[in-house]
Amino acid sequence: MDSEQLIQIGEIHTDLAMEARELAMERSGGSEPAGVNTQTEKQGDTLITRVNIETAEAGQAIGKQPGFYVTLEAPGLRTHDRDKWEEIAFLMAKEIEGYIARFQLGDDDPCLVVGLGNWSATPDALGPKVVEHILVTRHLQETAPPEKKGGLRPVCALAPGVLGTTGMETGEIVMGVVQRTKPKFVVVIDALASRSTQRMGATLQIADTGIHPGSGLGNKRIGLTPQTLGVPVIAIGVPTVVEATTIVQDALQEMTRMAPSLVSPKAVNQRELIGRVLSPYLNSLIVTPKEIDVMIEDLARVVSGALNIALHPAVSPEEVFRYLT
Repeated sequence: MDSEQLIQIGEIHTDLAMEARELAMERSGGSEPAGVNTQTEKQGDTLITRVNIETAEAGQAIGKQPGFYVTLEAPGLRTHDRDKWEEIAFLMAKEIEGYIARFQLGDDDPCLVVGLGNWSATPDALGPKVVEHILVTRHLQETAPPEKKGGLRPVCALAPGVLGTTGMETGEIVMGVVQRTKPKFVVVIDALASRSTQRMGATLQIADTGIHPGSGLGNKRIGLTPQTLGVPVIAIGVPTVVEATTIVQDALQEMTRMAPSLVSPKAVNQRELIGRVLSPYLNSLIVTPKEIDVMIEDLARVVSGALNIALHPAVSPEEVFRYLT
């Protein structure tokens, strides 16, 4: 998980740019930070938010790297409705295609897909699970006849694991693979943290700023960014966890709304109360849904389906969606 992008504003942690923007606006009385442009669009049940952080000052104001972030809030991700999955995967594919066009990449430019995370820890296994469903074609380019190559991008995929199981920095592994395979761009998938329980497993973020693997525990790792890899990077993440402090704070805010005379800022110091409830050992507790196993499998199918559509022009959505269930 990405703690280089994990920000702290009033002790509320989030990896999502849209949430970072919301928190910054709360602190500033509701005004949009200078240098941050936001657009929203509703497609069916999915709300698409596009946040463009134009300057370093704007990024510092909300705690994110300058870049372009797209967030899809899709409650249908938490259902088992095949039609919803297809709709969300198609919307996500369109956004990924927008990034590819912005990078001025052609249909035949090779791509490396990297699934970050620990396949032995279910909440952090999204990246490796997505890689299992990616249509890899790089190894076929030399043997396939020319008439069969059209519309199939050379794609290779990698799930490098984590430092604790490989003894190697994920960044070191990926940098070595990039130097050897020479992709024109890299797609990185990782699990994220949200400050909202409602967004767990129901939100997709796409960004062009890259990601810092393994730093969700406060460890400084080599970033997988355009600067370190030397090629454009599309980072895709889904929040699968929240911190215990977020749940307690949400509960206190709801109690304040329902009974302001009982739990008001004047009646109790909420920050102090949260510290008492969670100390000494629960302060760093990470919470994930009980159905996380099913959630990760479902998310992996949708994300990989969207990637297969976006990366391979010759692959029709119907062919991809056939494997979503």
